[in-house]
Amino acid sequence: MMPAARESLLDAAYTALARRSWSAVRMVDVAAAAGVSRQTLYNEFGSKEGLARALVRREADGYLAGVERALATHSDTRERLTATAEWTAALARDNALVRAMLTGCWSERLPAPTLSAVPSTSAVPAQRRADGPLPSPGDFVAFVRDRAVVVISGPGINKSDVADLARSCELVVRLALSCVAAPPGEGGVAELVRGALHRQLGDDRRHEVSVPSPTVAGRRPPRSPD
Repeated sequence: MMPAARESLLDAAYTALARRSWSAVRMVDVAAAAGVSRQTLYNEFGSKEGLARALVRREADGYLAGVERALATHSDTRERLTATAEWTAALARDNALVRAMLTGCWSERLPAPTLSAVPSTSAVPAQRRADGPLPSPGDFVAFVRDRAVVVISGPGINKSDVADLARSCELVVRLALSCVAAPPGEGGVAELVRGALHRQLGDDRRHEVSVPSPTVAGRRPPRSPD
């Protein structure tokens, strides 16, 4: 199956999940919505569990791709981290699967695939990847922190400064996750993050590096149910 056809099936599954609980989502309905046979759906994902894992994997990848874009949006360290926090909180608010992945709180409406790898006999490379380990909340924190450090730290930065920067990056990620659980009031995530970074970084500009061409964080899936 072409990647575009697989994406169409995942889109159909996502739309179905927005309308009803995962237990009520039927494979035959997902296949029909994507314009393929049920057998084609099973050939691609193996089972409903395989479809759930692939959907979770795709939403995780979409979140992490947005993190990369947010980190590339500005040259200023604080604004890069603020954009990352805003992306995290906004996507988690709009996407129930991302919210569950980031917090570890899976409601009864959602699929809840095991995070550990499952045996896979799929001939589809993308499905073999989906059948592998899925990221835990701690994995997301570590990835975003480490990626932010790599993007932000300039050449020649010493180990002490890297450690300080890593702590600031992790603080931002965890602050963003706290805003997912308890949405902030006026000023939102950005004000909280800028205030925290002002105390953490002060007027230090050692970590700032230039970026050649800013881009804006992209696709946000349609709002899904709580």
